Amino acid sequence: MRDVLNPACWAPPRPSGRFVAVWRRNLLVWRKLAIPSLVGNIAEPLIWLVAFGYGMGALVGSVTLPLPGGGTQPVPYLVFLASGSVCMSTMNAATFEALYSAFSRMHVQRTWDGILNAPVTLDDIVLAEMLWAAFKALFAASAILLVMLLLGIGHSPKLVLAWAVLALTGVTFASLALIFNALAKGYDFFTYYFTLFLTPMMFVSGVFFPREQLPGWVQAVGEALPLTHAVQLVRPLFLDHWPADAARHVAVLAGYALAAFWVALALTRRRFAR
Repeated sequence: MRDVLNPACWAPPRPSGRFVAVWRRNLLVWRKLAIPSLVGNIAEPLIWLVAFGYGMGALVGSVTLPLPGGGTQPVPYLVFLASGSVCMSTMNAATFEALYSAFSRMHVQRTWDGILNAPVTLDDIVLAEMLWAAFKALFAASAILLVMLLLGIGHSPKLVLAWAVLALTGVTFASLALIFNALAKGYDFFTYYFTLFLTPMMFVSGVFFPREQLPGWVQAVGEALPLTHAVQLVRPLFLDHWPADAARHVAVLAGYALAAFWVALALTRRRFAR
């Protein structure tokens, strides 16, 4: 407990420009496995999209959604699911990279220890890992969006802005995952994060069905979760509408990202100070 309250651990982040070299190091390693990694990141969400979008979509038909300016609009379930699943895929890709891959470099392979022998600080490494996980998530989301466009799912020019939202979503969930990376003693620890946090969030954030049909207290819980705000920003863009309360949704995602990164950095400093 005394280590957690150590003021040195909670000092403001002080990264330098050397984080770019760490980020580039991860890129050069990943280039050797880029194709298998890309296939792994996009295969599962596309299977979900085809199975539920076309299969269940044939049973559900359309979903009635409220419009930002008032009124409602029937939306094909395939489009509804696609707009939510691309956010979910960004979340998952950023989380896997910031958990399993970052933990391997930090604890198993001791890559971080080797990097720290160079004139690079721990703040640089943590920032580079967060940005690298966000980049991989955005790369996978871009591939998924491209496939959706080729399938005719969404054609609005406003979808260009979805990349900015998905980039922020990747940063947010990469930062959250790095908290658990700093706390983990082994890979099994990550199961708690997925089972108790990520999986329930997928079902209360409007990815698979409208949040309006959930009990009021569940809606309130969902409103406090970051994935909800990502979906609320991306889904209207698929429908050629501007998101309602966009500034609030962006502020919530940015707040999560900043707070989570600071906590992750503090816990990582404590871990390396032992």
